[in-house]
Amino acid sequence: MMTATKGWAFALVVIFSVLLSWSIPRGESERAFLSFSSHEPLVKAISLASADGGQDFFMEMTDSVATNIEYDFYRDTCPEAETIVSSTMAQIYSQHKNVSAQLLRLFFHDCFIQGCDASVLLDDSNGNKNHSIEKQAVPNKTLKGFEKIDQIKEVLENVCPGVVSCADILALATRDGVVLAGGPFYPLFTGRRDSARSYYDEATAEIPKPDDNITQTLHLFSLRGFTDRETVSLLGGHNIGKIGCEFIQSRLNNFKGTGKPDPTVSPSFLNEMRVFCEDNGNEKSSQGSPMAATMASPMEFPTAAPMAAPMASSPMASRGMSEKPARRGMPYFQQLSSSVSSGAGFDTHYYQSLLRGRGLLFADQQLMANERTARLVRAYASDDGSTFRMDFARAMMKMSNLNALTGSQGQVRLECTLAS
Repeated sequence: MMTATKGWAFALVVIFSVLLSWSIPRGESERAFLSFSSHEPLVKAISLASADGGQDFFMEMTDSVATNIEYDFYRDTCPEAETIVSSTMAQIYSQHKNVSAQLLRLFFHDCFIQGCDASVLLDDSNGNKNHSIEKQAVPNKTLKGFEKIDQIKEVLENVCPGVVSCADILALATRDGVVLAGGPFYPLFTGRRDSARSYYDEATAEIPKPDDNITQTLHLFSLRGFTDRETVSLLGGHNIGKIGCEFIQSRLNNFKGTGKPDPTVSPSFLNEMRVFCEDNGNEKSSQGSPMAATMASPMEFPTAAPMAAPMASSPMASRGMSEKPARRGMPYFQQLSSSVSSGAGFDTHYYQSLLRGRGLLFADQQLMANERTARLVRAYASDDGSTFRMDFARAMMKMSNLNALTGSQGQVRLECTLAS
């Protein structure tokens, strides 16, 4: 009974959130359809009984998370918690437009390894500074945004000492960053607790890599309970930010150790990538994640344009005239080809790029190598972005609940880098 009541309450929150997002003047519809052949009414959309044969989403959500995670968990202990996170994120975003991509990447790397427990933020493991930590794992070495989480944590500690977990801060700040970058709002459960342990070995082995094939990528996501559809929608997070050149280099000259370029890249697109990323033949490590490593954290946004158009200037204009920046990258929102439509950060340009064989990462372009995922790419690219946005919001809600620590599990850190 409690589960059913909770599910309906959460469903009402989502309905309100969807209606609220419709009221934002973005020039696009937020209606979702569940089959790719026809639109569905909002009531049916809210059930999200997807083409993958999933159960009712909200019953699935409430059945799969601990009872101590709930909507507005801090309503009594720190009622301003979510407002503080969102207002602080707005201040940060006004000065650092790249924070949205940084936190999206950081959140993915945290949740993908042992769940959303803020273990990726730790500077030691169980207080042992001699133990290798997730930050030191190769896929995590280019993560950014740690200081932004620390900044939000400091504000919350001044208001509600020892109450709000770093895991919740990361989840909420990531959601708010997505919205600030023009993405969809999605409600979140709160009440996660923080891990005292960091998982170096797991982070090294289990973060998807930018040169993984489609079978490897789908397998790693499926181990976390994600369907093909959810995986393809999550990879659409590449819509914001840039892909660091270190994750592209191997495709240009030494693909999978062959000493040759990736044969699947057209000569013209290969030349365009080389213009951006060739660095006197020196290659950097390409070990990262096809979702998270490409979420732009290695590189800054080329402009400080507000919300919906952070990528609107020409990528060519962002390059120095006589001096190459220390770290460079390419956005999926690019004006290198007139065949790639312009648009806001969270529209269909990522999927349109894949349809044209212009995936910046091998793992991204591999979505077209599997008929099931290719059909999803075509579907997401075929409308105004509303299907992708709804699916992305749903998948992020699911991601945020992976193996959350609750109740007496874990702890609430006073500093996000240190176990209590």
